[in-house]
Amino acid sequence: MPAKVYKDKDANIAAIKRKTLAVIGFGSQGHAHALNLMDSGLNVIVGLYKKSKSVEVARKQGFKVYETAEAVKRADVIMIAVPDMKQASVYKNDIAPNLSAGKAILFTHGFAIHFGLIEAPADVDVIMVAPKGPGHTVRIQYQEGKGVPALIAIHNDASKKAKRIALAWAKGIGGTRAGVLETTFKEETETDLFGEQAVLCGGASALVTAGFETLVEAGYQPEMAYFECLHELKLIVDMMVESGIAGMRFSISETAKYGDITRGPRIITAQTKKAMGKILKEIQSGKFAREWVKEYEDGLPNYKALLKAGEKHSIEKVGGRLRGLMPWVSKKNIKGVQAAY
Repeated sequence: MPAKVYKDKDANIAAIKRKTLAVIGFGSQGHAHALNLMDSGLNVIVGLYKKSKSVEVARKQGFKVYETAEAVKRADVIMIAVPDMKQASVYKNDIAPNLSAGKAILFTHGFAIHFGLIEAPADVDVIMVAPKGPGHTVRIQYQEGKGVPALIAIHNDASKKAKRIALAWAKGIGGTRAGVLETTFKEETETDLFGEQAVLCGGASALVTAGFETLVEAGYQPEMAYFECLHELKLIVDMMVESGIAGMRFSISETAKYGDITRGPRIITAQTKKAMGKILKEIQSGKFAREWVKEYEDGLPNYKALLKAGEKHSIEKVGGRLRGLMPWVSKKNIKGVQAAY
């Protein structure tokens, strides 16, 4: 049976109309949620640490800004919009001491709750509202009178009104204009991590790099390898997003289609799928989370080394030069950008 899709008619913004909503952090998701909620006529404040560069940015957008602890004291619903690895310390130092019965804490990703980095008291609602798109898209779609589909989940329903609050928040940011699905913290966290690691980021970047290297090592020009293994990927992905895999196949040549259905399974083999299964088990068991937490606590040595090695790969040099020949391709220097707090 298909999952229920919640739309505007299923959500009542009155559930949070008289509440004070605090957004802790003003990065990609934080700023989009705060601005959309404010434009929906809700009372939104922003919580940041004292010397945050985002303080003036938030104030210029019309928000009252408080230090995190004070924002939590003032708020009824607190959105934790800081990076996963910072959430536990922010929660321990500034949020937990200022929570009281009847308040709600809200996440856009279930990592910290699902893997036990944060353990909320039983008398507080713990909910999730997770738009399936980056913050700038959440904001732009709202401004255009549309919305980004979102997920909601309830980890703790102390008030017996947690789902109403989650749907109201989703409506306030524009999510119910597109459609909202209900999930769990466990399902959202594990599928999100798997998608990132095995397909969207890890899988795609490794596949592109291996294809590029195969052509270059066979004597083909790096520029040709870049075009065929990276540049044209967007065309194919756009068609998949717009029309599904079958729709993409309808739009490509018969030669490309035959190569797809006969050679693709030789690249993504039973062994590849077995490796994906192992990655999923590491996520489900908490092994990945423990490894990532330790890496972060150790100062990110392996993380930094691997990123630096990737930045030095010849595909980056070739790509930078070729993108300069394409005025229609947006040039973004996003290296080192992190979610603001």
